[in-house]
Amino acid sequence: MGNKESVFTQEQLDIYQDCTYFTRKEILRLFKRFHCLNPEVVPKDMKNEEDSFKVPYEDIVRMPELQENPFKRRICEVFSECGDGSLSFDDFLDMMSMFSESAPSDLKAYYAFLIYDFDNDKYLGPYDLEQTLKCICRDELKQEEINVIVKQVLIEADVDQDGKLSYIEFEHVISRAPDFLSMFHIRL
Repeated sequence: MGNKESVFTQEQLDIYQDCTYFTRKEILRLFKRFHCLNPEVVPKDMKNEEDSFKVPYEDIVRMPELQENPFKRRICEVFSECGDGSLSFDDFLDMMSMFSESAPSDLKAYYAFLIYDFDNDKYLGPYDLEQTLKCICRDELKQEEINVIVKQVLIEADVDQDGKLSYIEFEHVISRAPDFLSMFHIRL
């Protein structure tokens, strides 16, 4: 076994490889990136770790892939087991796996829905759509414009007319926008 692979046991690497869309080499590269985010918190050797450490949100968003992403807070909150945006290595690996080019589109759609569900009620209501627009447009729209867009989205996509989008309704909308899911990736 090479020096690089000594970070994990073979069993740990097997599990990570089985649970992600990454090769062993990519997992080791991702661990190196994760370690560099906060070397004081992340141990160099993970063989005996219980994964009880977490890298704070403030360190995670220093990654170039997240720095300019308007959804960086929501992305970290969704993948954070405790919901505060801090990530364990397992959380980080899950996040990066979902954003990999190999992740299936249905998984990307599911996580896009979770990211846009700001109030975590399992629906995209007017508040969620408003927050999504504010992120996308970086607060450049007037409130009246946001209200019109939210109303129009609900008119066009809310099939059961309950004032909110279910996951099925969201999935139907993005199925008509093939470029949508192509934006959900991070190159390693």
